Amino acid sequence: SFSKYDKTVLLPRKRFIYHYNNMRWARGRHETYLCFVVKRRIGPDTLSFDFGHLRNRTGCHVELLFLRYLGALCPGLWGYGETKLTYSITWFCSWSPCADCSSKLAQFLRQTPNLRLRIFVSRLYFCDREDGLEREGLRMLKRAGVHITVMSYKDFFYCWQTFVACNQSRFKPWAELHRNSVRLARKLNRILQPCETEDLRDAFKLLGL
Repeated sequence: SFSKYDKTVLLPRKRFIYHYNNMRWARGRHETYLCFVVKRRIGPDTLSFDFGHLRNRTGCHVELLFLRYLGALCPGLWGYGETKLTYSITWFCSWSPCADCSSKLAQFLRQTPNLRLRIFVSRLYFCDREDGLEREGLRMLKRAGVHITVMSYKDFFYCWQTFVACNQSRFKPWAELHRNSVRLARKLNRILQPCETEDLRDAFKLLGL
């Protein structure tokens, strides 16, 4: 079952700033943190809402660790009798998923159409090489319906308010936060662009062009 520790304990301020800093060269940050929000529509006007954070453990990346807890976080996802409940999940990750996690996530989401996933990332993991597997992994996620975005100031601010033991202290953006966010967003758009090109090619084929 999902540990109460992870759900109730907030991230210490220094840990959040250290791991989520979107600096250009994030050396020494070998852990990935994942803050999550789980929403389920119960009625026309009511949502159930849960949140917490995880970090990777030895031998298990945090994205796959999250999937282990899905049964506890999303009761009814695989159905109560005939009915499957629909969930919307948002992740705020310190690193984007590696190629292997992207592949496994994409496969899982194709088999679970009643689960919607949005991923906000602070930094891009090993995405410098044009032909890198990590880039293809992100494109695979996009094709599986995942909305992937680079975190901006408002996303860091939301995380500070929601997941961090901030004790009413205000979020102070670090130097270069906005510039790095813009740079990474452009890079992510370039990575995901081939996805759109492939979609257009498929459309042209259908039209016989």
